Amino acid sequence: MTLVVGLGNPGPQYAGTRHNAGFLVVDRFAGPDATWQRAHQGLVTTIALGSERISLLKPETFMNGSGESVARASEFFDEPAETVVVVHDELDLPFGQVRLKQGGGHAGHNGLKSVAASLGSSEFCRLRVGIGRPGAEFSGTIADYVLNGFAAEELKLLPDVLDEGSQALGLLIRLGLAQAMNQVNRRPRPVAVEPNQS
Repeated sequence: MTLVVGLGNPGPQYAGTRHNAGFLVVDRFAGPDATWQRAHQGLVTTIALGSERISLLKPETFMNGSGESVARASEFFDEPAETVVVVHDELDLPFGQVRLKQGGGHAGHNGLKSVAASLGSSEFCRLRVGIGRPGAEFSGTIADYVLNGFAAEELKLLPDVLDEGSQALGLLIRLGLAQAMNQVNRRPRPVAVEPNQS
């Protein structure tokens, strides 16, 4: 069993925001016919990928409390922190770039901070989905930016980004982290989008 967690905020008001990139990728990976059930303070579904069974979790504890849900699921599925996969939005990657890594800090991301605190380790695997930083014309805070919807030009490219994230998860599960990183992290950078606006 592999536990894959998408980070985001529950509720329709957050559905299309940048901070919900983790939810969006996990939804794409699960497919449109997935049946989600409430468990572990979140929504859970299980899918098969070859001989592998993958449990997907979308915490409903809001971003700052994501760790509570992840820790419960990790304990239930008997998954140590090092084998949990967390999909999240990443300010420090350009929009559309998808990268894998093991461990690291939280760089101010409250969801990652909560997961690390609740698991007692920051060594979980991350699938980082680039949302880029706001352009100079954006007058709000970083919190405003991540809780805004994607810009019009980003929305045109978003389906391809979600497909790439879903493919990266498939490679990770089939090949393991080292080989998946060799493929995913060496892919060309996406074509730059105009400065982010909302």
